[in-house]
Amino acid sequence: MKPGKYKLTVYQGATLSLPLTWRLSGGAVTDLVGCTARMQVRPTVESEDVLLSLTTENGGILLAATAPNLVLQMSAAQTAALTWRTGVYDLEVAFPSGVVRRLLEGGAVVSPEVTRD
Repeated sequence: MKPGKYKLTVYQGATLSLPLTWRLSGGAVTDLVGCTARMQVRPTVESEDVLLSLTTENGGILLAATAPNLVLQMSAAQTAALTWRTGVYDLEVAFPSGVVRRLLEGGAVVSPEVTRD
C-alpha cells in the first residue's frame, strides 16, 4: 500500500482535531479497533530530533471502527507550546497481527499564533 501525501498544518494556539477516514480499495472503512498508531514530526527525515509525537498511547491519535476511523488531536495549550515552524512527518498504524502500514506522509507546518496573552 502506498501512503497518501498530506501537508499537515497545525494552527498554534488552536485546538487540533483532524478526522481522517482510511478506506479499503472497495470503499469499506478499515476497522482500526485493536490497532495502535504513531506519528512523528522531525526537522528532516534524517534528523534524530523529534519535534512532535502523537500516538494512541499519549492520546494524540484516536482510532475507531467507523468513519472517521482516525483522529489527530491536540489541545489549544499543546499547540500554543509548539516552537518549531516546519518539518516532515509520517503516520503509521500497527495491526494486532504485527503488520505495520504507513498511512500518510508529508510536510508539516505550524502557523504562528498572532492573538495571544
